[in-house]
Amino acid sequence: MKIAKYPDNQQLAQLVQRPAIDQEDLSATVSQILRSVKTSGDEALRGFTARFDGVQLDRLEVTAEEIAAAENLLPDDLKSAIRLAAKNIETFHAAQREPVRQIETMPGVVCWRKSVGIERVGLYIPGGTAPLFSTVLMLGIPAQLAGCQEVVLCTPPAKDGSIHPAILFAAQVAGVQRIFKVGGAQAIGAMAYGTETIPQVYKIFGPGNRYVTAAKLLVQQSGTPIDMPAGPSEVLVFADETCVPAFVAADLLSQAEHDVDSQVVFLTTSETVLEQVIDEVEKQVATLPRQKMLRAALDHSVFLLLENHQVALDAINFYAPEHLILACENAEAMAEKVVNAGSVFLGNYTPEAAGDYASGTNHTLPTSGFARSYSGVSLDSFMKKITFQRISLEGMASIGPSIVTLARAEELEAHAQAVKIRLDGIEHGF
Repeated sequence: MKIAKYPDNQQLAQLVQRPAIDQEDLSATVSQILRSVKTSGDEALRGFTARFDGVQLDRLEVTAEEIAAAENLLPDDLKSAIRLAAKNIETFHAAQREPVRQIETMPGVVCWRKSVGIERVGLYIPGGTAPLFSTVLMLGIPAQLAGCQEVVLCTPPAKDGSIHPAILFAAQVAGVQRIFKVGGAQAIGAMAYGTETIPQVYKIFGPGNRYVTAAKLLVQQSGTPIDMPAGPSEVLVFADETCVPAFVAADLLSQAEHDVDSQVVFLTTSETVLEQVIDEVEKQVATLPRQKMLRAALDHSVFLLLENHQVALDAINFYAPEHLILACENAEAMAEKVVNAGSVFLGNYTPEAAGDYASGTNHTLPTSGFARSYSGVSLDSFMKKITFQRISLEGMASIGPSIVTLARAEELEAHAQAVKIRLDGIEHGF
């Protein structure tokens, strides 16, 4: 881990710099995969699944029997926990619905906006080092609440051709209709272009490794929207003397176990806390199972001692973390001044893991500094907004002359004529 005390702004910027990725080579590799899927469809998907996942599949779509059997393969406590998480996620996201409000901008001129679910969406759920069934809930539930007519899910199969039963059960709870045993960049291509088996979708959601992320960015360039750009997962924890060092260390390690590329940043204004947290990290990492991954992530983690809360706040807003934990005095007051973060966790009893699983907020969040301009996934992510307007005869009489003036000032006479012909009609009584 990198440890620094009282770095200046330039040093701090260098210390928290995200790991660079060779995008040119990555894009070339992913582009080739996408082209194969676009031209060869299911045949390409089977070939890539055999090559990357080590399994030859006759059928890409999960059967109803496989989904039904999944429930019996899970312990009751896990099923109860999934249902509890689903309830909280549904409660939080349902509250994001906006009522339709008709606004009379001037007498006789009425405008309104209506939210409409995107008809067909695709969800990508990573397999790899961990079956992220929690992401199924985070994406599938708001998709259902938004009224998306078809929800397609792609996730890589295990070497025996199965999908983890928790993913299948979570999909059932979330109301996902169709599930396919396809992972990686090829899954993104399948959902973007459509194949003989997998339908083309209108927007793609979900996290993934660098190949999945590169594929999402490339299909977005060719016309398929995505939820957001994303990189390796990250957390920034700020703590002062009021924190519990063992809690802080546990939060840092919970992030580090995501992936070797995960970034962990710790800020404090107390040298004592800095030392205590480093000690706790060393103690706890020795007790955890994913040792190799944890140590690899910790190798490029950053532990910084800063002068005061304001310097810490400036560092937070500069870094724009995906996850931000404030384990400090007056956490809520400090949080009010945070302008760049994906999701914020306040106080000693609010771990990032709560948001990852079950508190109700969405865990699909902007990484790599994109929190400066992107929001995390919400109900709105699965909707489009359509505006409407209705103008009465009286309204046209009032607003029409100004529209004619504006259109002629832009030298768009046909626009002006479309209004003037109505004004002439009003003047002549028809």
